[in-house]
Amino acid sequence: MALAARALWPGRCVLAWRLGGRPRPLLLAQSRAGFAGAAGGRGPAVAAVASRKGSPRLLGAVALALGGALGLYHTARWHLRAQDLLAEHSAAQLSLSSRLQLTLYQYKTCPFCSKVRAFLDFHALPYQVVEVNPVRRAEIKFSSYRKVPILMAQEGESLQQLNDSSVIISALKTYLVSGQPLEEIITYYPPMKAMNDQGKEVTEFCNKYWLMLDEKEAQQMYSGKEARTEEMKWRQWADDWLVHLISPNVYRTPAEALASFDYIVREGKFGAVEGAVAKYMGAAAMYLISKRLKSRHHLREDVREDLYEAANKWVAAVGKDRPFMGGQKPNLADLAVYGVLRVMEGLEAFDDLMRHTRIQPWYLRVEQAIAEAPPVH
Repeated sequence: MALAARALWPGRCVLAWRLGGRPRPLLLAQSRAGFAGAAGGRGPAVAAVASRKGSPRLLGAVALALGGALGLYHTARWHLRAQDLLAEHSAAQLSLSSRLQLTLYQYKTCPFCSKVRAFLDFHALPYQVVEVNPVRRAEIKFSSYRKVPILMAQEGESLQQLNDSSVIISALKTYLVSGQPLEEIITYYPPMKAMNDQGKEVTEFCNKYWLMLDEKEAQQMYSGKEARTEEMKWRQWADDWLVHLISPNVYRTPAEALASFDYIVREGKFGAVEGAVAKYMGAAAMYLISKRLKSRHHLREDVREDLYEAANKWVAAVGKDRPFMGGQKPNLADLAVYGVLRVMEGLEAFDDLMRHTRIQPWYLRVEQAIAEAPPVH
């Protein structure tokens, strides 16, 4: 397996070794020495003062002052060095990201495409967008893979095509953390033909929720194995369950279907005639299709209940003790769930979701975290 092969290459941990704080144990030892001085340990200067005649109270005060100053000095020095290491890490990530020229082929209202945009925006990766006409799809005629999103990534002389939203996200995150060549990383996610539940041949991708990291890089990313497993579980949940609640909810009634297609036509790439046909015929078709989707996925008669239940289940998984599933910042699961739900913004289903579940505070936090992502220069 690709993961096993990845673990056999210790040379890949060079970046983590350089960035992961190699000097920190030395600095922590220095800091402890400083605090020991503050607690009364005597250095040469203090011993010299103690040998002189004078008030013991005065000598004690001098010793305390010198020890405290030494402790503060080492504490400040450790803090500044830690900030330098953090800055070096950030600079290295910026350097890696600046090597990539990214072009995203998408439908703006596709939840899988929205997931990829959420990831790119949060990581401040600059990219160009090519909106694909959903009828003709001429923009992706170069590709034998006919779904979106497709990401074209130029790294030096190497041009790579990445397919499938979760593969795109896993491959790019692996690249940012490990610094491996993207051309090598995508070989860890091989495509595989399979039959779906309807007997139709589909393309699946192996390992698509895994980040291909060595032990040091994984420790840099995650607080423990449980955090990594949790992230993968909920990323898959977003793909296998949450995304299938979108269409039945935004096309729930004829009026909602018409409003949804009005939004799709405005935001998508349609000609004037295509847009008019798509708005009315598409709305009627998707209203009927949504009924079949409801049956296929065993949804309730009122599909809003399934949407509300999923949102509250997600909020319960995040919990009350952390702002995001990733802790103090969104992880890949946070970005996936946010990206899927974002495509409903401006529609009745989204307003109902915010009003009738506990998800709004988390959703707004992720939105703010993405908006505050520092730009890459």
